[in-house]
Amino acid sequence: MTGAEGAAEPAVRTRGLTKRFRSGQVGVDGIDLLVPRGAAYGFLGPNGSGKTTTIRMLLGLVAPTAGTVELLGAPMPARGRSVLPRVGALVEGPAFHPYLHGRANLERLDAADATADPGTRAARVAAALDRVGLAAAADKRYRQYSLGMKQRLGLAATLLRPRDLLLLDEPTNGLDPQGTREVRALVRELAAAGTTVLVSSHLLSEIEQVCSHVGIMSRGRLLAQGAPEEIADAATTQVRVAVRPDQRDHLARVLAGLGLADVRSDGGALVAPLGDVAVEKIAQAVVGDGIDLLGLEVRRPTLEDVFVRLTGEGFDVAR
Repeated sequence: MTGAEGAAEPAVRTRGLTKRFRSGQVGVDGIDLLVPRGAAYGFLGPNGSGKTTTIRMLLGLVAPTAGTVELLGAPMPARGRSVLPRVGALVEGPAFHPYLHGRANLERLDAADATADPGTRAARVAAALDRVGLAAAADKRYRQYSLGMKQRLGLAATLLRPRDLLLLDEPTNGLDPQGTREVRALVRELAAAGTTVLVSSHLLSEIEQVCSHVGIMSRGRLLAQGAPEEIADAATTQVRVAVRPDQRDHLARVLAGLGLADVRSDGGALVAPLGDVAVEKIAQAVVGDGIDLLGLEVRRPTLEDVFVRLTGEGFDVAR
C-alpha cells in the first residue's frame, strides 16, 4: 500500500490478539490495539498486565495463540523482513557484549544491518550516543555501566537509523530523575518529527507527560484506549456542592429537582454525577432556593480515576 492510502493506515493494529501459555494462563486476552501514525502512545498498566507479551508479539518474538498483527500497514510476521528495519525496539532491557565499550557495541549492531552504509557508521553511532547522553561514556566497557546507562545504550541502539515506529518497553527503568526527563523529552521530540512511539509503562506520571494517546491494560485485557481527554470524558464527571449541615436535606431535594441522580454525602458536602446539567444552573438553583452555598466544585476524572474505575485496582503513579 502506497501514497495517501498507505499513510492513513495506523502504525500498529491488532485484531483479537491473544496469548495463552502452556500452563493455561491467558497473558493477553483478545485485544484490538490501534496506534495512530505519529502518535506517542502510552501503553499503561501494572507490571504483569500483559504489556511486554503484547510488544513481543508485535515484533514476532512470540507467536500469538490467536489474532492478527499489522505494523506500518503490513501483516506480521509475514512481512517482517521488509517492515522490521523501519521499527526500533527496546524490550525487557538491553543486552550487549559486556567486555566491549558502548561505542563498539553500537558499531557491531550497525554492522549487522545490511542496509547501513559502513562509510557513515561512525557518525551514526556518535550521534546516537550523544542523543541519549552517553557521549562521555562511549569508551567505557558495558559491564561497567550502571543500570540507567545500560538503558540509555539500549535507546541509542534504536536510534542508529531513522525509524517510522519505536516500541519502548519501560524505557525509563533504572534512570535517575534527570535521565527520566531526558527520555520524556526524546519521546516528545521523536513524535513531533513524525515517528510513532509506543511506550509501555506502569508509571502514570510518565504517560501523562508525554503521550497523545493511551491504552489501559489489566490482567491481559485492553480496557480502554484513545486520547486521554476522550477516555476521561467517557468517565463520570461529578459536581460537589458544600452547604451548612442543616441545609443538606434541602440541597438534596434541589439537586434531585434538577435531574441529578445518585446524590451521596462526601465529607460534609453532597456529590452527584453532573450529566448534562450546567454548573451555572446548579449554583442559581441552590442560591435561589435560599441555601447558603459554601462551595461548588466540578471534579473531572483523571487518568488515575479512570484506571481505578475500570480495574478496581491502583498502580504506581509516581517516579
